Amino acid sequence: MIFKIFSFAAISLCITLVIAVGLILSQRPGPLKPAEGGLDFDQTLSAERAEPAALEPVKMRDGFDLQVRRYAAARPDAPLVVLVHGSAWHGLQFDGLARQLSAQADVLAPDLRGHGPRPGRRGDLDYIGQFEDDLADLITAERKAGQKVVLAGHSSGGGLVVRFAGGDHAAMLDAAVLMAPFLKHNAPTTRPNSGGWAKPLLRRIIGLSMLNTFRITALNHLTIMQFHMPAAVLEGPLGDTATTAYSFRLNTSFAPRSDYLKDAAALPPFLLIAGSEDEAFYADKYEPTLAEATQEGRYEIVPDVGHLDIVNAPQTATAIKEFLNDI
Repeated sequence: MIFKIFSFAAISLCITLVIAVGLILSQRPGPLKPAEGGLDFDQTLSAERAEPAALEPVKMRDGFDLQVRRYAAARPDAPLVVLVHGSAWHGLQFDGLARQLSAQADVLAPDLRGHGPRPGRRGDLDYIGQFEDDLADLITAERKAGQKVVLAGHSSGGGLVVRFAGGDHAAMLDAAVLMAPFLKHNAPTTRPNSGGWAKPLLRRIIGLSMLNTFRITALNHLTIMQFHMPAAVLEGPLGDTATTAYSFRLNTSFAPRSDYLKDAAALPPFLLIAGSEDEAFYADKYEPTLAEATQEGRYEIVPDVGHLDIVNAPQTATAIKEFLNDI
């Protein structure tokens, strides 16, 4: 009887693995036409300075040089603010905002591993959760004694802040700022495929998720997400710094866990700010969604502002400065 049970279990496992591999092999990434969808990068590109703050390396635990822009405050009691960029782009998106916040905070804007002009392996990292370890290493390297720490993220970067709060390094955080954050593909806040910006390879995602259930991670380097990056970016002077596809392990690392409300429940006091015209997310659904898990949030909806433009909206800098004054 026991032999039959084990035999049945083994056969079921083999069938499951065959199905998973079949799903993975049945779908491959292909070229995307920029005109098919995407987000409006016009104001983002025009806001980036010809001479932004220089990138400087900060050594991670595995020896990788994470590239970081620093904006130091004059105040000795200033908090440390780490700005976490969104999908496909890099820390340069925060140059304008970081300069404004540096009046009252030490600001760091890293290019996450896999992104920017010196990405390591573009669109990939080593294991699920490495972004969290990198942010913890950055905070450890840069934090002054007794300094308060604020993680602030835009879009997927906001999702990574939520993930960080629900993970092993949560004790490092004193506060958080979420700018139009990605919570999860099935969250009430998310428009279909993030408003046409993202093209998920669903069969691959399902197959790899099945394998990871059995702790089989050998194929986690495979691409499962592509982005409709506009031609204005790809054909411009910063085109070679865009990251248009993500591996399974990077994409998983860039979002809250499956139970995103559990991660959100661990957030310290936070400010959430989004534009009423956000193309990727439903701005008016953030508060009712997150209020199910936490009462630590303040929410601000900026009229007539879209997804990318929320970063450089004047209301955003004002709201964050007021929030920093209160922590």
